Parts: sequence; structure tokens; C-alpha cells
Amino acid sequence: MTTPASPSLVTADWLLENLDNPKVRIFEVSVDPTVYERGHIPGAVNLDWHRDLVDTVNRDIASREKLQDTLRKAGVEDDTTVIVYGDNNNWFAAWGVWVLDVYGFGERAKLVDGGRKLWEARGLALTADVPDFAASALTLPDRNEALRARLPDVLGFAQGQVDGQLVDIRSPDEYAGKIFAPEGVKELAIRAGHVPGAENVPWATIVNEDGTYKPVEEIRGIYAAKGIDGTRPIITYCRIGERSSHSWFALKRLLGYDARNYDGSWTEYGNAVGVPVDNPSGTIWLGK
Repeated sequence: MTTPASPSLVTADWLLENLDNPKVRIFEVSVDPTVYERGHIPGAVNLDWHRDLVDTVNRDIASREKLQDTLRKAGVEDDTTVIVYGDNNNWFAAWGVWVLDVYGFGERAKLVDGGRKLWEARGLALTADVPDFAASALTLPDRNEALRARLPDVLGFAQGQVDGQLVDIRSPDEYAGKIFAPEGVKELAIRAGHVPGAENVPWATIVNEDGTYKPVEEIRGIYAAKGIDGTRPIITYCRIGERSSHSWFALKRLLGYDARNYDGSWTEYGNAVGVPVDNPSGTIWLGK
């Protein structure tokens, strides 16, 4: 018998068994959308995060109507299980799951544990064939804003006006203000450092070498060591909201904590006027 999917994660083996399941639809959401063209999991539809999952006019996630149209074209029905995977340890794949969750999918949107990294390392089948599905009549609900944090929410936590915990999942050098962003990225903030009161739990601390998540109890212990045990609401953030989705997935989906993702993240917060910044390194912006 086919092994049932877990509430939030599926293994590569589960996906192999369900490649032809008509109640399953597979999507690739990669940092580099062109890797799809070089080969993808059979039956997978490419979701270009630059276009398909965002509002290209306002800085925002895709509107209900836009995402609904995209999913209809992929044949997603009300009872379809959506499986998402991607490159770079599933950073943007997890962000894709978060967007789908905001639009009501809940645990019907699942992540392939290990993503492309594990799939390719195991030498599993890839294809260049682009699937074609009969369009559906899917209707999405309005956004569930309870999964999303905005700048005022973050300030409420940082200034002690609202009880909660901030989790900065960036590298220690980003958190300490030694660097503004990882080498080579284009989205920047003019201030370095972190939101006051945020705990630094880099996303990489909760994954194995093969890109899969560590065992749930080990992840629970990693967060507990920083005082994050699920007893208070949590907001995760990074630079543009994608790495923080990966940690949000662990906190919300795997541990069951009350967690929201701040997709504005440091490129919004670090450029905002009148907000407090903790910058232990004292690095200042020199326009370079």
C-alpha cells in the first residue's frame, strides 16, 4: 500500500509512489526558476516566484484572483493535495507553501523533505516535459492574515506592546550587523543589525546535510535552547521573507507553534524610518 503523507512533509519515496496520482499536483518553486527547464520532477508545474506568487505592481504576495487563475490552469481542485519542492534547501518552496497556506490550503499543501537537493543526490527521475492539465474551477478563500506578520506587528513585539517572540533566522553576521546581506544579493537595507529582542536561530541549524529537516524533537530542542518553546506567539523574519518561511514551516507545521512569517523582513524593516535597530557591530551604510 502507498504510505500516507504526513500532515506537512512528504518523502521522496512517497512522491515517487504518487507521481501519477490524479489527486496530487506537484509544483516546483525554486530560487532560480530556470532550473525547471533543465529538468524537473515528472508532472511538476513551474511556479516562478518572481511572477506567479507575487503582485508585480505592489510589493505583496499574489492576489487571490491571480493565484486562483494559476492554480486553475494547473488543474488544482478543491480536494487536490499540493506538493511543493525547490532548490536551495527548499527556501522558496517553503515560501510557496506559506503563500498557499495564507490562501486556505492548510495541510493540503505539503513540502517535499530535502527538495531538489535530495532528489538529485539520489539520482531520481527528472524530465524536460511540461505537463498539461485540464483547467479546474477552483475557488480560493480570502487571505488568512493570521499567518502573516506586518511591520506594526513586529514593532509591537520589539517595543513590548504585545507579548511575543521574534526569530531572526539569518546568519550570525547578518544578525550582528557585520554584513548587510549575504554576498551577491541585490535586495538591501541601508541599516545593518536586527530587530531589538529577536533571537538568532539560523535556518541552517534545523536541517541535515542532505537538505531534510532534522527530527522534530531535535528541532524543538534547538529552539528551546533560545527560549522559544511555543508558549508565546512567534514571528519569523529574514531578508525578504523566504528563508524565514523555511523556519516558519518548522515552527508552525512541524512543532505546531503559533507562528507568523514577516515577508517584509529586513528589506522593509531595515529601510523603515523611525524604527529601532540593534546593531552590535556598529556597521554603517556607505553606499557601497
